[in-house]
Amino acid sequence: MPVKDSAAKRHKQSETRRLRNKMVRSRVRTSIRSYLEALKDNSKDKAEVELKICIRLLDRAVSKGVFHKNMVARKKHRLHKMLNKVS
Repeated sequence: MPVKDSAAKRHKQSETRRLRNKMVRSRVRTSIRSYLEALKDNSKDKAEVELKICIRLLDRAVSKGVFHKNMVARKKHRLHKMLNKVS
């Protein structure tokens, strides 16, 4: 238990942020997984739609501070490369 009220508030804030970040990361991972499934099925149209969703979620995660912008840029580049290999 925190001794000071400010410490209790900071703990509560960090817990809220942790859960929000966890939710964002989970959505990103799920969308990437569905994109990889679409690539595995060789359905290029579905993969392009899934890639668009992945990129939107990744950019939103960067703006919220969940991921670093360079990490997201690297991941987006790798996902694009996978799509280009299929086509």
